Amino acid sequence: MYAMSLAQIGYFVNIRELARASGVSTATVSRALNDRAEVSEATRERIRRLATELGYAPNEPARTLVRRRSDTIGLIWDSGQEARGQHNPFLLGLLSAVRTALSEADYHLMLLTTPAAEEADGSYLQAVRRHNLEGVIVLTTPPDDRCLRVLAASNVPCAGIDTGFTGPRTVRVSSDNAAGAEAAVDHLYGLGHRRIATVTGPLHLPPAAERLAGYRRACERLGLAVPPEYVTEGDFFLASGETAARKLLDLAQPPTAIFAAGDQMAIGAMHVAADAGLSVPRDLAVVGFDDIDASALVRPSLTTVAQDQRALGEAAVTALRGLLDAGPGKTKLEAEPRIIPTRLLVRGSSRPRA
Repeated sequence: MYAMSLAQIGYFVNIRELARASGVSTATVSRALNDRAEVSEATRERIRRLATELGYAPNEPARTLVRRRSDTIGLIWDSGQEARGQHNPFLLGLLSAVRTALSEADYHLMLLTTPAAEEADGSYLQAVRRHNLEGVIVLTTPPDDRCLRVLAASNVPCAGIDTGFTGPRTVRVSSDNAAGAEAAVDHLYGLGHRRIATVTGPLHLPPAAERLAGYRRACERLGLAVPPEYVTEGDFFLASGETAARKLLDLAQPPTAIFAAGDQMAIGAMHVAADAGLSVPRDLAVVGFDDIDASALVRPSLTTVAQDQRALGEAAVTALRGLLDAGPGKTKLEAEPRIIPTRLLVRGSSRPRA
């Protein structure tokens, strides 16, 4: 009853108190909780049972000092978009997937926000050292970020999702962006479309550049002409999709189909088509990329290239653990990129032309 009451009121014993309650040394308690062979099974089970009943909580700072490990991974992403009031549902879903994968691998997560422009170039690296982080996962931060370049050039293990940075202990994880874009164009071609335009993301970002490359490759393979005005750059957000679609639909020979490199831009294109009195998909077919939740909710529902967020998160954590296990001798050549397949989800925004 006494032991249960301690746990119920939120009192957590330390290792010395647990050792006294167990009638053994603190060293024996430590060995038992860490599954060391020197402790008998009966003693191990008794100590674990008491640890649960008494609400034992390990002293994490002390464990970190002794083991020289924090079991904590830093995560960097471009928080500037959120500060500007722009919300990227795909990135939020990816953040959740990474957090889940880290938790399943028994790692803690620490969010490292984008430094202000006036901060020192090495602020990411300083944060890693200050908090004794094991490594870092980077989510789609621009490759020209000075602080990120300093971090990548260090010996800190880094896994980047859809990033273009390189360093002695970095590895890249990405969806197969080019193949996904090719599948979108092939789908529209198969529906009878020959005037297929694209709205890209910011072309300094690897995913946007790769999706444009896939679009061009498919058009070349299929013998489709791509006038310069059929390629319009957006920023992955809805308003840029609306702006791009207005330009495309005002052309003397407007496209009959638009492949947008992000779902929000595709939905923006559908808004403009509706405002112009055009029917989607009868007058204009639209395909997006990402498969955010809204893509299935708009009407007509959006055909899109789906990325596997959970697989991306798991691959990033697995790749980072590989760098950690290999130690400082890991080279860039050994840390091969991890490419995750995409799949085309055909919905109402594209169908055979009448």
